[in-house]
Amino acid sequence: MESFVHLRKGKTPKRVHADLDGLKDDELGRGGFVGRTANMYRRNDPTAYRTVGPLRPTDVLSSELKPSDATDARGGPLLMFSNDDCLVLLSRRTEEMPFFVRYVDGDLLIFVHKGAGLLETEFGPVRYREGDWVYLPKACTFRQVPDAESTFLMIQATDDFRVPPAGILGRHFPFDPAQVTIPEPAPSNDDGRAEYEVRLIHEGGPTSLFYQHNPLDVEGWRGDNFPFTFNIEDYTVITSESVHLPPTVHLFMQATGVYVMNFLPKPAESVPGTERTPWYHRNVDYDEIAFFHSGSLYGIPMPPGLVSHAPQGVHHGAPEKARERARRKFDDYDRVDWSVIAIDTRRRLIPSAEILANDLGQH
Repeated sequence: MESFVHLRKGKTPKRVHADLDGLKDDELGRGGFVGRTANMYRRNDPTAYRTVGPLRPTDVLSSELKPSDATDARGGPLLMFSNDDCLVLLSRRTEEMPFFVRYVDGDLLIFVHKGAGLLETEFGPVRYREGDWVYLPKACTFRQVPDAESTFLMIQATDDFRVPPAGILGRHFPFDPAQVTIPEPAPSNDDGRAEYEVRLIHEGGPTSLFYQHNPLDVEGWRGDNFPFTFNIEDYTVITSESVHLPPTVHLFMQATGVYVMNFLPKPAESVPGTERTPWYHRNVDYDEIAFFHSGSLYGIPMPPGLVSHAPQGVHHGAPEKARERARRKFDDYDRVDWSVIAIDTRRRLIPSAEILANDLGQH
């Protein structure tokens, strides 16, 4: 049961995630860092193991993956992970879509890792650029027209994406919905083609619908169900001087069983003895995906486009050498210069064959 009082047994530091004196901080928690917890202080690195069986972490460089839309204008994104609540996909489109598309099994949330361009939607056109989040409601018709090669991390949720409850910080922090860009109606004219394909993306599909007119013919709209873009530069980072905050502080959007977070550049913890690196954990109720967008961690460059998956129940965390270096360099760095997109899912994620084939094999 949960209690206001947390017990202490054996050798434990006074402060949480601080003053470890050579011990390894390992958290066994429930509910994605907001439920019951036990912090265990170990002698040895809990991630120093060899894995046999399907529950193993995977690390893949997305640049090595080959979505078909990278080389074929009529191609599509590559499935990376899936469960009953969501699909996680990768797109690397270089040419404009010769068709229109609708994701009819759920809302679509897109992170722009590289590139810029235009998304033509029923609600009007929206420009996208690096660092943008693009939200597209379920079954919204759209077409991508990239200015240059565009790499998208795509999350389709079975349920609708929504802004998290405001909580004690209020409605504008860390995600201020007033910062979003919403399209203005701009109906598209017919361009002379005989018919227009709208490709429906769904389980067991796709299905194609063919119209004799341009489907982006909307003169006006009203309501509260519409696309928008939001750039991570406008996300307010919540910080602390004395403790490394849990990932859930950085929540951006959520759907049933799916939580999306932004880990962005911020001041580093400054109180001596504070652990600046996320503690070891085996988040037993959630799978975790980290997509490394850019930046470095205390002088160590982070591989852009690295996709790291940790299954629930399996220990993960930065290697002990990285933690030791962060302690040695405590006075050398006063900022964390990273941009990482995190996805937590309540159900276990199934890696696709392409992910397993390109795993860097660290476990």
